[in-house]
Amino acid sequence: MTETRFHTLPDGRRIAYHQVAGAGPALVFLPGYMSDMAGGKATAVFDWATAQGRECLLLDYSGCGESPGDFAEGTLSRWRDEVVALIGALCSQKVMLVGSSMGGWLMLLVALAMPERITGLVGIAAAPDFTAWGFSDEQQAELLAGETVLEENAYGPQPTPTYPGFWNDGQANLLLDSEIPLDCPVRLLHGQQDPDVPWELALRLSAALRSADVQVTLVKDGDHRLSRDSDLALLLQVLAALG
Repeated sequence: MTETRFHTLPDGRRIAYHQVAGAGPALVFLPGYMSDMAGGKATAVFDWATAQGRECLLLDYSGCGESPGDFAEGTLSRWRDEVVALIGALCSQKVMLVGSSMGGWLMLLVALAMPERITGLVGIAAAPDFTAWGFSDEQQAELLAGETVLEENAYGPQPTPTYPGFWNDGQANLLLDSEIPLDCPVRLLHGQQDPDVPWELALRLSAALRSADVQVTLVKDGDHRLSRDSDLALLLQVLAALG
């Protein structure tokens, strides 16, 4: 892995990133909620890109990983704008977005913001619209009332918080109930044993995308993370085939 660098936005936000130069399109990995660029899938993509002589960009959203800031201030719109800014500042060629879980929702929002720069999308347990389907009516009422919702975290000792600001912004960025006007190739990988994001969501997303070049790969025994050696091999195979 390269040394961590920081890109400063006009408002002073400092976004941590790793980048390796190479041929295009550049691979840009977007982590999931409360995840960061040190995760297994992100580093696997970065190492593969380095070995293949491909440009690759990893980043931590503000308030996540090595990027300073308050996680409670994070929203999809805020993080989308950070990704768009880094691509604009650091990537001279077109890009392929790889989004994990929430990052799969974010990759759609980034692609809609800069479609001319995007050559393809790869979603790993992509979770668009999870503010709508991922919370009970009671939890949504609490969030609407300005309360923070805490849930048991299967991936760490601390509960997972959802803040009202994030939830409200998510509700303003719902995509699945209308056509998603993207025409680039899209590949969606999803484990059928995913306890967090129903695998049927991949089919719903496929139907909503305007692009005719959409393929869904279901991993029968795959969980939400899809981070086993066999899962990572599948991801890298998809990236190689997509070009």
